[in-house]
Amino acid sequence: MNIKTQIMDERAMQRALVRISHEIIERNKGVDSIAIVGIRRRGVTLAQRIAANIKRIEGVQVPVGDLDITLYRDDLSSDKEQAQVNGTAVNFIIENKTIVLVDDVLYTGRTIRAALDALIDIGRPKSIQLAVLVDRGHRELPIRADYVGKNVPTSSHEIISVQVQEYDDCEQVVILK
Repeated sequence: MNIKTQIMDERAMQRALVRISHEIIERNKGVDSIAIVGIRRRGVTLAQRIAANIKRIEGVQVPVGDLDITLYRDDLSSDKEQAQVNGTAVNFIIENKTIVLVDDVLYTGRTIRAALDALIDIGRPKSIQLAVLVDRGHRELPIRADYVGKNVPTSSHEIISVQVQEYDDCEQVVILK
């Protein structure tokens, strides 16, 4: 696929993540009961960056987890043994914590629904908030993000790609054709 349009460059991504970090701190009146959980793959990278921003701003290292939702997806075939499961790494107690769930793109809401199911199987947090770098609309479920880097109205035929250095050797958000 070819790039149709770049909607965020590296600096815009950084600014959006710093803003989201400040909003998380402000909304929760600090970070004492906050933990961040990224949805595999790029959501984990973004979660780690938000946690690093919070550490720079507040001087507090918030716990960061890594959530694999593969077996919770509703579009997975009935033969779940064929799915590639990478494992969840939430190595802290989530009870009585506000969990900030992080993903790269919010589209239909089905990934987030699967992530909520996976989190609840781990424990019962005090609350769950959602942070996404891009909200592109077209929701199929009644899910909305609490923190959004950028709202991008798209056609349902377009593909938004969040590219990060760790996986893509570049930093940008693009629409593919």
